[in-house]
Amino acid sequence: MHGQQAHAHHYVPQWYQKRFLKTGKTKYLYLDLHPEKVVGNGFKYERRSLFQRGPKMCFCEHDLYTLKFDNLTTDEIEKNFFGDIDSLGRNAVALFSDYHTFKGVHPDQFRFLTGYMGAQRFRTPKGLDYLKEQTQLPDKNAVLALMQNIFEAHVTMWTEGVWEIVRARKSATKFIVSDNPVTFYNRAIFPHFHEYPDDVGLHEVGTRTLFPLGSDSCLIITHVELTRNPRTNPSRPRTNARNFGRTMKYILETQFGRELEEDEVLRINFILKKRAARYIAAAQEEWLFPERNVSTRKWTELDDDWFLLPNMYKVPFGGGILAGSRGGPTFTMDEYGRNPSHPGYKDKSQHEKEWITFNQAKKEWAKKRRGRSLAQVETGSGKLDDFSDRVMFEDLQKLKE
Repeated sequence: MHGQQAHAHHYVPQWYQKRFLKTGKTKYLYLDLHPEKVVGNGFKYERRSLFQRGPKMCFCEHDLYTLKFDNLTTDEIEKNFFGDIDSLGRNAVALFSDYHTFKGVHPDQFRFLTGYMGAQRFRTPKGLDYLKEQTQLPDKNAVLALMQNIFEAHVTMWTEGVWEIVRARKSATKFIVSDNPVTFYNRAIFPHFHEYPDDVGLHEVGTRTLFPLGSDSCLIITHVELTRNPRTNPSRPRTNARNFGRTMKYILETQFGRELEEDEVLRINFILKKRAARYIAAAQEEWLFPERNVSTRKWTELDDDWFLLPNMYKVPFGGGILAGSRGGPTFTMDEYGRNPSHPGYKDKSQHEKEWITFNQAKKEWAKKRRGRSLAQVETGSGKLDDFSDRVMFEDLQKLKE
């Protein structure tokens, strides 16, 4: 508890915010979605909602992470816990933002990225209020201690999901920053269904994770089960949904290279804005108001063209993992993280049903995405997979005939 304490605690780190600034600029536009109303002495007015500010003045609260012990206080969480997570996460975000092949991305970077995402999900005022509401813990110290223990709760299902990094380099509109950067979207769960600080759950099969990595790059994580049947009930639980389960990721399956159309960027920004608690920011004022130009504002129709789904022809059907070393223990799981002792391990009936719906969905996806930018994956030899593209074009030709 020695040394000078920091009292301005950023729940969206400054380094992350700077990834959304225009080159050479130090400020952007900061929008208060719920400006305070002032009443007194016979007058009533609403405070200003739009500001031009630098990252130092955005997405922060006074003493948000300060621990108090009688008359003593400490910012050890801000300096040490978030200091380490941000230091590792900063490089991982940069690497995945520019992901074009697996080369240059060490497997540890995947762990650093998901760790940062997990902390980012809970470190916001909304995230901390959610923990307090769910646990009914007695004080702030207890909530902060819990957050340090459970911040990786979502990492298991993120790891088992299909990863795609989409681009906005050719779009005039770029991605915005929100006070809820790791955003969950489920078309069946409207924003008003959950009162603050509650939110849609990642355990629901239709929930996608949207995480902008910078102004022109965004990570989208989709449950494998949804890719196998996009028309399933999005509110039902994902198979073997769980937290903190042991699992693995084959990083070469990460999809990359798809350039979004401007309306697709607008739709992602619309979701980010609707799921924000109070603040969003952007390099240009018009980007703060995607609802003005987006093709639809109907929550259930935002992904009607399946633009949030990955390249279905590059999603492997299977996905089980067997790992181990000579003479040592082995680790085995199916695509839903079930091990051989699980009663549903490699469920044959489920596999057969999903094989049918998956092949139907691939062809429907190809029709919806015809003529648009397509994601790629890298093969084990370091080359791009073009076999899946040929299969897709053959399917489209058959459908045309």
